[in-house]
Amino acid sequence: MSHDLDLTTEQQKLADQVREFADEVVAPAAYEYDTKRELPYGIIAEMGRMGLFGLPFSPEYGGQGKTYVELCLAVEQLARVDQSIAVTLEAGVGLGTMPIYRRGTEEQKQRWVPPLARGEALAGFGLTEAEAGSDAAGTQTTARLENGEWVINGTKQFITNSGSEITSLVTVTAVTGEETRVDGSVKKELTAILVPAGTPGFTVGPAYDKVGWHTSDTHPLTFEDVRVPEENLLGERGRGFANFIQSLDEGRVAFAALCTGAAQGCLEEAIRYAKKRQVFGRAIGDNQHIAFMIARMQARTHSARLATYDAAHRIVAGKPFKMQASLAKMISSEAAMANAHDAAQIWGGYGFLNENAVARHYRDAKVLEIGEGTTEVQLMIIARELGFGAAA
Repeated sequence: MSHDLDLTTEQQKLADQVREFADEVVAPAAYEYDTKRELPYGIIAEMGRMGLFGLPFSPEYGGQGKTYVELCLAVEQLARVDQSIAVTLEAGVGLGTMPIYRRGTEEQKQRWVPPLARGEALAGFGLTEAEAGSDAAGTQTTARLENGEWVINGTKQFITNSGSEITSLVTVTAVTGEETRVDGSVKKELTAILVPAGTPGFTVGPAYDKVGWHTSDTHPLTFEDVRVPEENLLGERGRGFANFIQSLDEGRVAFAALCTGAAQGCLEEAIRYAKKRQVFGRAIGDNQHIAFMIARMQARTHSARLATYDAAHRIVAGKPFKMQASLAKMISSEAAMANAHDAAQIWGGYGFLNENAVARHYRDAKVLEIGEGTTEVQLMIIARELGFGAAA
C-alpha cells in the first residue's frame, strides 16, 4: 500500500510550495487575525492566485485540473500553522464549489464555478439546522414553487464561508414535499437550491463567538420568503440530501487532511520546544517521558496521514471510499486533539498564551471531532459498512 501513497514529483513540489507559503505568509499573520476575528482577504486572494481553490476542478471552469490528493496536500500544509485558513479552503472547495461542479447544469457551472475556483469568491452549504444535521429528517426549512420561483423559508446554523465580503452564494437544503409511506410515516423530500448572496429576505446573522477557528467565517442564516428562479435547483429535485452526503464523503477526506496538518503542526512545535528548552542544565527532550510523548505524537500523525491519503487515492482511483473516509476523519481528528493536548503540556505556561500556535491548535482542535460529522457519526458509518445495520 505504501507505494501507492508515494507522492509524484509534481505533488511534492506543490506540498513544498504551500508549506513555504504557510510558514512565510500565513503563520506570521495568524495571531493578528485570530485576535481580530477577521478573515484575511489578502491571504485568501494570494491562495486564489496560487490556484489552491481550483485544484480539483477542470481548467474549463478555471481550475487546475488536479485531484483530491493535491487538495489534501494543500489543506494539510496550511493547517499546520492555521486551521482557520485551512478550513476556509477545505470548506470553500468541498462544500461550496464541489456540489455545483458535480451536480450543476452547464449554465450554473459556467456562472458560479470560475470565480470560486480562482478564489475571488466563496460559497457555503446550508444543511445544518437547530434540529437537523446528521438527522436530515429534522430539516424544517421549506421551499415551494410559485410562479416559476422557489420561495424559501427557514433557518440554518454553523454555515462556513456564508457571510464573508466575497461570499457569492449559499446552497440550501429545503423540504420541497412530503410522501406518506405505507406504514404511515412521512418521508421528507429534500432538495438543494442555489441562493445568491444579497437576495431579498436572505439574512446573514452576526458571526458566532466560537472557542476556536476565530478567523473562519461562520454564521447563522435566515430565509424569509426568499425568492429565486426555478432553475436555481441544484441537481434533481428530492436528491438534495443524498447528493450532499456524496459530497460530504469526499469533503471528509480533505477535512481529515486538515486534522492531519493540525497534528503535524503540534508535533513540530513540540519537537522545536523540547530541543531548545533547558531545565536543570539539559533540554527537556532529553527526559524519556517527554521524548516518549513526542514519539506518540509522531505515531498518531503518521497513522492519520496514511489513513487520509489512502482514502484520497481511493477517490482518485474510483474505488469505494465511504468507510475509509470515516476512518480517516475519526483517526486524524483524534490525533489532532491528542497532539494539541500534549504539545500544550510540553510548552507549559507558554502553551497557554494565545499568541502561541500551540494554544490556537488547542482551542481549534476540539471542533475537528465535531465538524463534517462527529466522531459518533463516523463510528456509525464504519459499523454500517461492516454490516451492522442496527448501529444507528
